[in-house]
Amino acid sequence: MNGISTNSKMNLLFATVALVAPGSAFAQATDERDDIIVTGQQEEQAASLAVDLSEAPKGPEIEGIISARSADRLQVTADDGTRTVIAFTDATEIKASKGLLGLGRKALGGDALLNGLPVSVDTVQVGSDLVASKINLRNSDLKTVNMIHNGTAQGFAEQTAATEALRSRVSDIDQYNVKGTTNVHFDTGKAALSARGKADLCATADAAEEMNNALILVVGYTDSTGDYEYNQQLSEKRASRVVNYIQQNCGWKPYRMLTPTGMSEADPMASNDTASGKAQNRRVAVNILVSKGLDGL
Repeated sequence: MNGISTNSKMNLLFATVALVAPGSAFAQATDERDDIIVTGQQEEQAASLAVDLSEAPKGPEIEGIISARSADRLQVTADDGTRTVIAFTDATEIKASKGLLGLGRKALGGDALLNGLPVSVDTVQVGSDLVASKINLRNSDLKTVNMIHNGTAQGFAEQTAATEALRSRVSDIDQYNVKGTTNVHFDTGKAALSARGKADLCATADAAEEMNNALILVVGYTDSTGDYEYNQQLSEKRASRVVNYIQQNCGWKPYRMLTPTGMSEADPMASNDTASGKAQNRRVAVNILVSKGLDGL
């Protein structure tokens, strides 16, 4: 593949204003990470949470939506944008209200804690960690979030509306870190994908799948051949072709795809004065993004 390389923010200066994020949702990533767990630390951390939660000091009640999930930890984002990381254990009670006025409750497992789900969390303090003693949610919200994640037959229109309703409270959804970019190239005036381009797209989707909370943004470009209107339409057509292929052939879920955009001949990678330069500019950039608020969780 052309390589998943670190991209500059300048390449997305204009493209990012067109983002409509369907996910919870991204400046460059640094090599230094404060949250990396080395061998032995993970076992120590797990042991520290294996306590009787009923005997632990009571912590604050946290309300908001689940904006990220990593193993046994959740990030909950409140209405004001405050983000709180909360651990949960096998002893955590997870219950959903059901029926009229929320009467009646059913117990759930940890797999019900999906991104985008509104929750109310009772916590206790265990060392430096907040641990959930009880997580409350509504059965109707769980049904909606499951529909979004599973892509049921209720359709993309309802899916989009439900996504926006559940995630509109995340105030920094349009701020992303660019984790990598793959450029797929096209012939002059064409929007057909080459065999190499198809392979590169699926390799990029696989790489994004390995990253927590990753979304994909697709931006189409042209060289300087042709007038502006023609190139704008061509850049949009190329971007749409790439989006369709990633979703239909590489298994990338629609709700993890940001709205694609065409940028015509803007932001060339090389000079349009040479044939080789034009070949580099006839491209679609496939950007792997992670929300600044979720990066590193």
